[in-house]
Amino acid sequence: MNIHDIPSANEARIRFLDADFRVVTPGTFVRCAITGKPIPIDELKYWSVARQEAYVDVHASLEAERQAGALPSKPS
Repeated sequence: MNIHDIPSANEARIRFLDADFRVVTPGTFVRCAITGKPIPIDELKYWSVARQEAYVDVHASLEAERQAGALPSKPS
């Protein structure tokens, strides 16, 4: 079963903290700020406390850092 098979799947609102997060509005998933993909709450591992954004994987997290100017751009 995946997130798309759950008929009552609702997007959660989360407050991201250092090494933890708090669910503000209950739901089954959050969306990746970079890809827009749904991330089941129990699989959430990457987020930014400063930007209050979730990321589907480390690659999306690094891209968010690049877009925020915290990392140099990818070489062409």
